[in-house]
Amino acid sequence: MARGSKEKYTEKQKRQARHIEEGYESRGVPEEEAERRAWATVNKIHGGGKKRGGSGHGKEEEREPTRKGGHKGGKH
Repeated sequence: MARGSKEKYTEKQKRQARHIEEGYESRGVPEEEAERRAWATVNKIHGGGKKRGGSGHGKEEEREPTRKGGHKGGKH
């Protein structure tokens, strides 16, 4: 599998990355940077692709990155 391939990711992970990327773009982050950050966040949550194989399979999700996101404080 080539580096950068999204073959091992589930549909849920791909959908999650798209949603995160859209959020970054709506806040003015350039498209390539938004995509990079989105996949980094998905990797942080899930520990990489979740389809069978590899040592990370079967580990629990790290939900902290999803709590960190959102709007900056003080802006309502």
